[in-house]
Amino acid sequence: MNQATDKTVASLLRESTRLLKDSSDSARLDAELLLAHALGWQRVRLYGDSATAVRPEIAERFERLVQERRAGRPVAQLVGEREFWSLSLKVTADTLVPRAETELLVECALNRIPEDSVGPLLDLGTGSGAIALALASERPRAKIVATDISEPALAVARYNASTLNPDRIDFRFGDWFRPVEGELFAAVVCNPPYVTDQEWMLRKYELGYEPAQALRGGRSGLYALRRIIEEAPPHLLPGGWLLVEHGFRQGPVIANLFQATGFENISTYRDLPGRPRVTEGLWPDQHE
Repeated sequence: MNQATDKTVASLLRESTRLLKDSSDSARLDAELLLAHALGWQRVRLYGDSATAVRPEIAERFERLVQERRAGRPVAQLVGEREFWSLSLKVTADTLVPRAETELLVECALNRIPEDSVGPLLDLGTGSGAIALALASERPRAKIVATDISEPALAVARYNASTLNPDRIDFRFGDWFRPVEGELFAAVVCNPPYVTDQEWMLRKYELGYEPAQALRGGRSGLYALRRIIEEAPPHLLPGGWLLVEHGFRQGPVIANLFQATGFENISTYRDLPGRPRVTEGLWPDQHE
C-alpha cells in the first residue's frame, strides 16, 4: 500500500480480504481483526466508519500484518490477544492459540465440578492459562493448580492471571504431574499435544508458528495422552474426574485407554462440527 491518502477502511478491507482468500478460511474476519488492531478501534466501528480515510503509516502497518497472516502466522499472535470463554487473553509465539473446541473441554469440566466446589482442580499443560482462568471465572471458591513445562508459556499465563484473576491460580513449572507429586484433585483437565506426525507435516503451514511441543503427539498423536491417562489415578480423589481433549479420530482409542486404566462412567463429547473431541472418566471410590 502506497503513500496515497485515498485508502479508506472499506477499500482496505476489500483489498486485504482478496489477498487472504488463498491462505485463510476466514479471510474477511481476519482482515477486520487486523485492521481494527492497526487502527486501535473496536471491530464494530469498522462498519460505521467504513468511509473513513486511513493514514498512510497505519495502512502500511496493516499491510505488514496482512502479509504475515498470508505467511501463516495466527491472527491472535499478530494482534497479541485472543478471546476465550469471554476472557481476553494475551497470546504469544510461546503459547498455543486457544481454540473454540477447547471451550467444549471447559464446558464438560464445569458439568462435573459443582458450583460451590473448593476443588482442588488441576490444569495440565496450561499454556496461556486459558482453561485454568475459565474454570476460575466459573468456580470462584475452587483452588486451582496449573502446570506447564515451558517457562515462557507460564510467564504468559501468569500475566493473564494477573489481569483477570490475581492470586487465584497456583502456576508451577514441570512435566505433567511432576509438580504435583503426592497431591490429589477433584478434577484434572488437559488439552495435551495430540497432532500426529503425519498431520503435522500436512498442516505445518497452518500450525508452524505455534509451539510444536504443545501440538505434536508423536507418530500416533497419543504419546502425551497415554501418559496422562495412565498417570492420573494416583492424583485423583475417589470420585474425581479426568477430562482430556483429543483429535477427532482418536475418540475410540482414548475411551479404551480410560477403560483399561480403570476409569468408569466414560463418555466422549462432540464439538460443534460433530466430531469426537473430549473424553471424560470417573475414578471410582475403591471403598464402595
